[in-house]
Amino acid sequence: MIRIKNLNVELSGFSLHDIDLTVEKGEFFTLLGPTGAGKTVVLESVIGIIPIEQGRIYINNKEVTNLPPEKRDIGIVYQDHALFPHLTVYKNITYGLRYHKVNGKEPGKNLSFIIDRLSLVPLLERSVKHLSGGEKQRVALARALAVDPSVLLLDEPLSALDPNFREDTREILKRLHVETGITVLMVTHDFTEAHFLAQRTAIINNGRIEQTGSIPEVFYKPSTPFVAEFVGMKNIFSAIFNGNKAKAGNLEIKISSNNNNSKKYIAIRPEDIHVSVDKQSLPEHNSIKGIVSKILNHGFYCDLCLKISDVNFTAIIPTNSLINMNLAPGISVYISFDPANVHAI
Repeated sequence: MIRIKNLNVELSGFSLHDIDLTVEKGEFFTLLGPTGAGKTVVLESVIGIIPIEQGRIYINNKEVTNLPPEKRDIGIVYQDHALFPHLTVYKNITYGLRYHKVNGKEPGKNLSFIIDRLSLVPLLERSVKHLSGGEKQRVALARALAVDPSVLLLDEPLSALDPNFREDTREILKRLHVETGITVLMVTHDFTEAHFLAQRTAIINNGRIEQTGSIPEVFYKPSTPFVAEFVGMKNIFSAIFNGNKAKAGNLEIKISSNNNNSKKYIAIRPEDIHVSVDKQSLPEHNSIKGIVSKILNHGFYCDLCLKISDVNFTAIIPTNSLINMNLAPGISVYISFDPANVHAI
């Protein structure tokens, strides 16, 4: 397990503030956030390569705050692979074995298993200079796991790969985590990776943790407007609450439960908004008429921007639905959304 308590870091132009995170033993945990939010700084603090101002770091209930990186019993995979170009694949994988004798145990007992699982046997004598991006990432992953670490730290390891390699490597990571049961902390900005790999996640913004929880909880029940916007809710409105109703601008919107004055916003995921040119085909709850203001075509789906009274909504619809309804800017439509999908923040 990994436990970070009250971590504070001061760097030139950036700070981490009171970071508290726990990654349970055997858990796959992702740290999400926009560029510059502090994701990699948290990871480098756990690794032990940047100084911290305050706080403690524990790995498997052992405090490692003041230990050098090689004494922390961790494996690391970086975004850029960080392989030695003058060494073969095998020598890259085994390079760290001489430096990672931890608590008297000799690393490398799972070496053959890891090489086989990552399909690296045919590549062992090749130079890493002649490998594809996906192959290099598999070598980097094998090197990190070869030392039998207690925890695995991943710094956006898939972001530099093309889509096919990224999907293959994601599958490999999933399978290895299930088979080895290793504790993983992964920094990423990719929602697909978080949904596919992780049990829990944390959202970091400007050096502070905004929310920690299960993947469904964070993505569907955000606790702050920033988290709601970051996870793609798109429809976030300041609101005044009155029982089971919320007033956003001039619109009165029904919500699923009574809310007190501690809530200040409502948020609705764009995929939860139903669109039709015929009001009769929509449910009665929160059924509102509006005008299409803009269409953003993403190939198989579209963002449909709608002006409704003094409020701007965004809905996501399949491109074939857009064509079938013959929608264009200026066309009148009706939208509807279930009160249960209106989230109060």
